[in-house]
Amino acid sequence: MSHQGCDIGLIGLGTMGRNFVLNMADHGFSVGVYNRTTEKTKEFMETEAGSRPIKAGYDLQEFVGLLKPPRNLIILVAAGDPVDALIRELLPWLAPGDLIIDGGNSHFTDTNRRFKFLAGKNLNFMGMGISGGQAGARYGPSLMPGGSREVYDRVAPILEAAAAQVKGEPCVTYLGPRSAGHYIKMVHNGIEYGLMELIAETYDLLKRGLGLTPAELALIYDRWNREDLNSFLLEITAKIFTRKDDRTGKFLVDMILDKAKQKGTGRWTSWDAMDLQVGTPTLDAAVVMRDMSGYKEERRSAARFLTGPTPAFPGDRQRCIGQVKNALYAGMIATYAQGMALLQKASITYDYGLDLEAVARIWRGGCIIRAALLEDIRTAYKTRPDLPNLLMDPHLGQEFMSRQADLREVVKAAATLGLPAPGLMVTLSYFDAYRSTVLSANLIQAQRDFFGAHTYERLDAPGAFHTEWEE
Repeated sequence: MSHQGCDIGLIGLGTMGRNFVLNMADHGFSVGVYNRTTEKTKEFMETEAGSRPIKAGYDLQEFVGLLKPPRNLIILVAAGDPVDALIRELLPWLAPGDLIIDGGNSHFTDTNRRFKFLAGKNLNFMGMGISGGQAGARYGPSLMPGGSREVYDRVAPILEAAAAQVKGEPCVTYLGPRSAGHYIKMVHNGIEYGLMELIAETYDLLKRGLGLTPAELALIYDRWNREDLNSFLLEITAKIFTRKDDRTGKFLVDMILDKAKQKGTGRWTSWDAMDLQVGTPTLDAAVVMRDMSGYKEERRSAARFLTGPTPAFPGDRQRCIGQVKNALYAGMIATYAQGMALLQKASITYDYGLDLEAVARIWRGGCIIRAALLEDIRTAYKTRPDLPNLLMDPHLGQEFMSRQADLREVVKAAATLGLPAPGLMVTLSYFDAYRSTVLSANLIQAQRDFFGAHTYERLDAPGAFHTEWEE
């Protein structure tokens, strides 16, 4: 370690923090660490730090004193009030030009507020999304930093070394000013919600509809992952189906309660998409289904009272499996399309100046939504940076259209069997709405004018019109 101090500091030695410290240190950077709980800091230093260039501070003054000026420090604590509280505690020990990087899942509006507040004190602030879970943090995550280009360049060597590498390129780059990094991480998580919901729906169709066992499902999802559906989420899904429960000897997935929790980033994505008037129905359906999963007891009661079809598929099972695969691939394209369309609109609205080719590039490795499909998405934006929707890319649009018949068959099968598949269903409706030159919104506008005199536009003349609907 240089006598001048540590290259970077990190506060928050939870699962993500401690693994990211080890990652940076293994790449030759000296790291100062601090955790509010002294015992956790001591335990980390005694059991994990080893001979790596890591120094511990046991109060904030000591921690800040470990860092080389101008200081660079990452905070990895729970989003919300804890971030603000920690910033207030740090202020007495920081000097002009120091940099705080918030690596948590903070809401982008909070990041904008903190950026402005700290700039007023001559301090630098960056919001940086980190994706990849504990394994990513340890061996190479996808990093999504936003803020000042100048301060990014200051820490770029550390971030580029610690990030995942794909084809010799680090899965990190400067993304844009202020909250750009945290906004992109929010949308990343919204896409993640959508993809997970689609996979879960295909699982339900194959399990309850076709009666497949976890062992059979493991083989199917593993095969799909080796083909065009190659992605981290498919990879772990196949592995999940192979795991046996230590307590019962049954497949563990069958012993897990069907209540999915959430930390809010998917919901934030849906909220902001609605504020910006960007349609993200697959992402929205994923949030809704997590909400509905929480009503376990109410669903049990409803199942005794509300009847529907018996979910037993009567047709060709192998053909259906192929259709489900194609439906999932089409759904994946549409899910990324919705997320990227939101980023496109946010870039304009919030003046981020996003490069969507770069976003797709840094998502190819390390992060939860990494998939082979991102190579095609990157190419689409490299060819046409202003592409309004991925479905308008000649290659990806054709990939979706070539599978739309199977998506329609799977949606029909789900409806016939009485199995919930809102993600697949709204994905199909999204496609049909997007390709429609005429929608039924003219009737909605007539209704609005009828009861509220909200006016309407005409096909044959410019301007706003109002009708007295009842003479």
